[in-house]
Amino acid sequence: MSVCESILSLSPYQGGKPISELQRELGLDHVIKLASNENPLGPGPKALDAIQQAISEISRYPDGNGFELKQAIATHLSVTSESVTLGNGSNDILELVAKAYVCRAEDEVIFSQYAFVVYPLATQALGATAVVTPANDFGHDLDAMLASITDNTKLVFIANPNNPTGTLLSDEAVYAFLSKVPSSVIVVLDQAYIEYLDTTDLSIGWLNEFDNLVITRTFSKAYGLAGLRVGYSISHPQVADYLNRIRQPFNVNHIAQSAATAAIFDEAFLVRSVIANKNGLSQLSQGFDRLGLSYIPSHANFVAVKVVDAGITYQKLLEKGFIVRSVEMPGYLRVSVGTRNENEAFLDALKSVL
Repeated sequence: MSVCESILSLSPYQGGKPISELQRELGLDHVIKLASNENPLGPGPKALDAIQQAISEISRYPDGNGFELKQAIATHLSVTSESVTLGNGSNDILELVAKAYVCRAEDEVIFSQYAFVVYPLATQALGATAVVTPANDFGHDLDAMLASITDNTKLVFIANPNNPTGTLLSDEAVYAFLSKVPSSVIVVLDQAYIEYLDTTDLSIGWLNEFDNLVITRTFSKAYGLAGLRVGYSISHPQVADYLNRIRQPFNVNHIAQSAATAAIFDEAFLVRSVIANKNGLSQLSQGFDRLGLSYIPSHANFVAVKVVDAGITYQKLLEKGFIVRSVEMPGYLRVSVGTRNENEAFLDALKSVL
């Protein structure tokens, strides 16, 4: 039995270790997970109410076109529903874009060193050519990415804020980059953490100027719906049409659609989440300062902190019931923002294992 050669060297995506798995392995009663950039507040009240109402309807297939959720997103962002594509998490959208525009082994996909791990996975799964540009102070080097564009370039991934580093590109820098990219190259602006930014959302307006721009967002982070897996993209309607041709018919389940439709208008909960995250980032940063640890200032809901031996520190934290995330940056661990009590307990545990 043969298989596509491009996937032979792929390793499955590894999310943060589940709480139940660590409890089974080490027999721990209490575990704090700070590994997957989840919202420590959980889902908001409007989403929870919508979930309860939707439960009685799960014997029916979901709306394959996601009409109500698309309308809600379109209203929230002042775009047309024809420009919206729904995904089983924003990861689904990233893969759909790659499948739609990357067709041959010589097709090139550009992304930065220390960027989201799904970019190389999606590229390699299609047997395409990955072009990885060196990071600039742990963030994207847009000039290097521009210089890497060739006639074979089909797709560019930019995460802003970036995961796992938490770095942020200015709107001016991203706009200047888009202005120089050939219109034949699709640029995916991955904005999974945009709700945490205390800035005016300018990127949606860029869609009127750049037909090759695809913006991806998610309900998994600030909206607290990670377990329901619902993300979306906004793009030129023609691009959205191509993505909708190849997505699975029922890729976003009914409960997820209902919860997201309610969550996007729960402004009070979103404000609570943003404030809690801002305070949590400050708490973790001050704790690292007290421990004499360097870290990358973050604009998301996590912090990458440098330790002497990341592998040993990670394992010792597991033994104390704390799950953080190992990343590809040597010497760094990524720590998600938890509740105030969780952050405090983590900092105490980190101090004891260093």
